[in-house]
Amino acid sequence: MAKRPKIVITSSDMERLESLLDKTPDDAFPGKADLESELMRAEVVDSGEVPADVVTMNSTVRFSVADSPDIFSMTLVYPHQMDGSNERISILAPVGSALLGLAEGNEIEWPRPGGGSMRVRIDKVLQQPERAAETG
Repeated sequence: MAKRPKIVITSSDMERLESLLDKTPDDAFPGKADLESELMRAEVVDSGEVPADVVTMNSTVRFSVADSPDIFSMTLVYPHQMDGSNERISILAPVGSALLGLAEGNEIEWPRPGGGSMRVRIDKVLQQPERAAETG
């Protein structure tokens, strides 16, 4: 797999995600080990220090997946925030895990459930709650 880009995660997201993963059985979703590996290599910053173009939890992001003609705009959420709409993606979904911590323009090759990989590209962070709270 290609070298992965740097990822940045807020300390509050890290704390919540570690708690979520601690409570989640190892076989609950296929990408658990991959998400845990990403968290281990992440640069952790305070919410006010996260760059505006980085995907944090509850960020709305426009992204693409190689081999798909579609451009997606979705909000990255915790599993309990899923509402069945096409506007949200869970952090526990493979693409959701791939999005976390990436900056605009970054691409990452991420494992697909059942084998193989996909390339996910961040086009634009449309809304990021940490920056919105700071400026709004």
